[in-house]
Amino acid sequence: MTGTTRPTVAMVLAAGLGKRMRPITDTIPKPLVPIAGKTLLDWGLDSLDQAGVQKAVVNVHYLPDQIVRHLAARHHPKIVISDESDRLLDSAGGIVKALPELGDKPFYILNADTFWLDAGSPNLERLALAWDATAMDILIMLADLSSTTGHSGGTDFLIAPDGRLARAKGDPTGLIYAGAAIVAPSIFAGASAEPHSLNAYFDRAIAAGRLFGMTMQGHWITVGTPDAIAPAEAAVRRALTDAQ
Repeated sequence: MTGTTRPTVAMVLAAGLGKRMRPITDTIPKPLVPIAGKTLLDWGLDSLDQAGVQKAVVNVHYLPDQIVRHLAARHHPKIVISDESDRLLDSAGGIVKALPELGDKPFYILNADTFWLDAGSPNLERLALAWDATAMDILIMLADLSSTTGHSGGTDFLIAPDGRLARAKGDPTGLIYAGAAIVAPSIFAGASAEPHSLNAYFDRAIAAGRLFGMTMQGHWITVGTPDAIAPAEAAVRRALTDAQ
């Protein structure tokens, strides 16, 4: 990170309903769906641990007790539960509710239902090294379509030579939001813990010229439906074989 230390705190978004994963999610929350012997949630938390994150705030809503019990066995990073059992707050509302635990320094945001396999330096460390608080409000990790498994939608962002982002608006040359970011907590100043999306903050940062991106190295995996599990596990096996 430019002129400062890397983030040691993260917000892990794990409160979604996982409706597209039914019937599996009739009985377990999506973050606890196992892929290649490890839950989606643990894939993400292991990446945060590897990047030096000391505290992860995990929000819960659907079948929350299962996530709380599962995380009780983890010691690194330290887990703090942000309970949204009574009301789902969406991506940004959940972060605003958790701000007292996240502190006043830049922190990671991580989606609990996607993960990636690093190639070379860990991508979260690369993200931290690319962060520049003087120029950025948000720095997001991006994936090239050719380096993904399970993605069925279009692209999300276009990246300029200096790393600034614009909405892709269907452009096939764009990149995918890979479910990880570093944000300055100041962007949430004055916001209330009401249901609202991070997309509003992305658009605000674009308008200010302060949304930047970094293309990840490795393979990004999303598991949106039950039939996406087998391809995801095959991608993990391929990556492990290639690494040997």
